[in-house]
Amino acid sequence: MILFPAIDIRGGKCVRLIQGDYDQEIIYNDSPTAMAKEWAKQGAAYIHVVDLDGAKTGDSLNKEAIQAIAGSVSIPVQVGGGIRNMDIIDAHIAAGVSRVIIGTAAIQDQQFLKEVVAKYGDKIAVSIDARNGFVATDGWTKTSDVKAVDLLQELAEIGVRTVVYTDILKDGMLQGPNFAELEMMDRASSIDIIASGGVSTEEDIVQLRELNLYGAIIGKALYEGKLSLTKLLGDDNDGK
Repeated sequence: MILFPAIDIRGGKCVRLIQGDYDQEIIYNDSPTAMAKEWAKQGAAYIHVVDLDGAKTGDSLNKEAIQAIAGSVSIPVQVGGGIRNMDIIDAHIAAGVSRVIIGTAAIQDQQFLKEVVAKYGDKIAVSIDARNGFVATDGWTKTSDVKAVDLLQELAEIGVRTVVYTDILKDGMLQGPNFAELEMMDRASSIDIIASGGVSTEEDIVQLRELNLYGAIIGKALYEGKLSLTKLLGDDNDGK
């Protein structure tokens, strides 16, 4: 299972929000690039980057910061947040981003998603952000009437190979992931599932590994020192 340290960018800085609330922000580092280099130094195999401004507005306001990250580390970088047109996808991939994550656009414009998947294949992932099992959009500010599991099955038919699944009510709360929901989603299709939201203890990681998920994103717990990436990766290498 790949462990993805998260870098959430807002206003050009590395921050974290609580439950996606833009009024509850903590700044952890003024330089997202420096943060990416630190995670790479600690042994990360992949970095997860989110443009929080883009997720809310639909404009890639932190494009330069994101592309600087991709150019500064030798490990792959996946990026999401406000990616709703082909131009920004082309620009990110041309700049060295390994995987682009589409969120709101995947729900609101499936023709666009089909075109993107046809062009870039497994370089495209979809973010399913759910609140009580229903998909949320527009930077988590709106909740749709689409069930997350139903969307997952539609994505599989389109050819999507990777999904980042976030339980919004768990995100930033350090109360553990929604294991039951993750297991249900993973069993619902052959798509690779990356768990996001709530990972806070080594036991959480153990349980996620037991679900045989493709990956897990870790954010606040790393930044607040509740988890050590080097220790987690060491445990993984030891087969624990």
